[in-house]
This record gives sequence, C-alpha cells and structure tokens, in this order.
Amino acid sequence: MTSQFATEKLIEQNVTYTLLKDDRFFIIENVPARVNLETGEQFFAPQTVEQLWQIIAGERQPGRMIQTPVYEFA
Repeated sequence: MTSQFATEKLIEQNVTYTLLKDDRFFIIENVPARVNLETGEQFFAPQTVEQLWQIIAGERQPGRMIQTPVYEFA
C-alpha cells in the first residue's frame, strides 16, 4: 500500500500568510513554508507558527500599514 504522502511534491518557499482575527486583517510576508506543488497547500514548522502568533499578538511593530476595501458578495 502506498502512502498519499509519498507522491506529494513539497518545495521550500517564502509565502504571504494572511489572517482575519477580531475584525483585523493581518498580512505577514516572507514566511518560510513547505508548499505542495499540486494543491498549493502550505505547511509551517512549529517554530514558524509560534513566531506568527507572536507577531499577531502585537509583539512587533508592522513594517508598513495598508488600507483595503471590504465588499459583501451578495
């Protein structure tokens, strides 16, 4: 029996991580991840996830701020 993971093609690359939390939109650029070439799914190391949550918790000042419109689909 062959594992589905045996055929996955993962590459290391920097990605942009986004999160909507408490009506605030967070964008974190250049986050190291393993990315599935076929599905685009992103996998993060535990220490990377910890750093992401520290950034979101406000332990660092943002490098820049952007303003973005929000639309309703319907």
